[in-house]
Parts: sequence; structure tokens; C-alpha cells
Amino acid sequence: MRIDQFIYESSQLIETAIASDSARLDAELLLAKVLNTSRSYFYAHPEYVLNAKQLAALHDLLELRCLGHPIAYILGQKEFWSLDLTVNNGVLIPRPETETLVEFALQLNLPTDASVVDLGTGSGAIALALASEKKSWQIVAVEFNNAALTVAKNNIETVATKHFSALQLIQANWLSAFAEQSFDLVIANPPYIDIHDPHLQQGDVRFEPKTALVSNEQGLADIKCIVRHATYCLRAGGYLMIEHGCDQSEQTKDLLTNNNFVDVNGHRDLSNNFRFVSAMKK
Repeated sequence: MRIDQFIYESSQLIETAIASDSARLDAELLLAKVLNTSRSYFYAHPEYVLNAKQLAALHDLLELRCLGHPIAYILGQKEFWSLDLTVNNGVLIPRPETETLVEFALQLNLPTDASVVDLGTGSGAIALALASEKKSWQIVAVEFNNAALTVAKNNIETVATKHFSALQLIQANWLSAFAEQSFDLVIANPPYIDIHDPHLQQGDVRFEPKTALVSNEQGLADIKCIVRHATYCLRAGGYLMIEHGCDQSEQTKDLLTNNNFVDVNGHRDLSNNFRFVSAMKK
């Protein structure tokens, strides 16, 4: 089978199976993985004939995609903030919406050597993105889950040491391991989905770790815990940023206000949904 024929036929299969709006891109990414080449090669050599071994490997990957498995998990990687990160089903897939947290954090008026902690780091995406831009910041990535900790460790070792200074990675439950007034910025993308939310049975979320998605108290339990801990662990004038569900902005802002934070604001993502809140400790 020729490359161009494979791309056309597999795109049709993916679109029919899961109604993907990126079916052609998915097909090209699977092909690039098996051939270990760039997508530009396909356009230069559409007549290339795939051999039996390549077709067998492609069939296996295509089957996974048609069953709905996220393309990031199939490829084993995901780009975030122009960084190529290793991912698997032990961590959430880094999403463009979360890049809005990074953008906002980089605009904060923090010390040159700011002390920053990324809670529930997962793949290490937020911590690595911040470190890539602010090499003088002292950044700690925190993760409790063992499977996610392994992924974060791998990404920090391969990405951070290649491009910028290494980060500190520790295993802990949110801010429980830190002393008072330890940080200038606490940033987190915690679990915030209620266990009964129907979105858990849809799309990529079906395959992502529930421990990184689901929280008690209608999705607010972990957010509440982080807010309480942050009141002690932030320095005066320090910032707290928390990602949340698109319908949790007001509740999250109320939590911050009730815990004596000031300058409490909600922020929208690329889809114009409220995605995170920021606040300052008095």
C-alpha cells in the first residue's frame, strides 16, 4: 500500500469510528511514528510503498485509535509549550488550555529568583514550561501518584537537563511537605471533576487516570485543600493559581476570598471558558 493511500483510507476509518475532527492528522502521526520520520516526508514521497511489517504495526496503532484511545497515549508523547513530553495513561494529557496558566504566571511581578511550586505536576508540563522561560526561578514539582511521578521524573531528566537547569521533584500530598512562607507562587491543576460528571465517559477523558480527574465534594475537595495549605505556605504578596472546571469559577473565587486572599480574579481559556483563578496572599 502506498503512503497516500494509507493516509486516505485510515483517515476515513478514524473519522467513521470516533468522529474525530483531526482524522487525517491522526493518520499522519501514526504513520510518522512507525516510519520514524517527519510528516513532510509523506508529501515528498506519496508513492512510497509500505511493507508488510510496517502495515502490521500501523494496523495495531490504527485499531487503538479507532477504539478511541487518545493519540497522545498511542504516540507516547505530547507537545506542551513547544516541549516534547513523554506521556502515558498514568498522567493527564497536557492540554492547550493549561498553557494559559503558564502565560499568566510568566506575567506576574515575582522576584528574579522566585520560589515556585507546581502541585500535582503529572507529566511535569507546567513546571517544565515555567523553567524553560524563567531559568533563575527555583521550581519544585510535586506529585503524589507513583505512576505519574515516574513520568515526571523521566521528563525532567530528559527535557530539563537538555534545555535548562534541572527541577526539584518530590513526592508529597499537595503542600503538606513544606514549611510556612516557602513560596512566591503556588500553581496547580488538581482533580476537579465530580465522580458523577458524564464527561468522564466521553472522549480522551475515558482513558485518563481517574485519580488525576475526580475529586470529592462536587469536585472541590482538592481545591479546598490547596487553598488551605497555601494560606500558610505562601509568602506575603505571593500568588496562588488554580485550574478548575468551567463551572467552578465563582465557587473557587469564594474559597479564596473566605481564606483572606485578595486580588481574586477568574481567567478564561482559549475557548473563552473560565479556566483558572489567581489570587494574592495579604
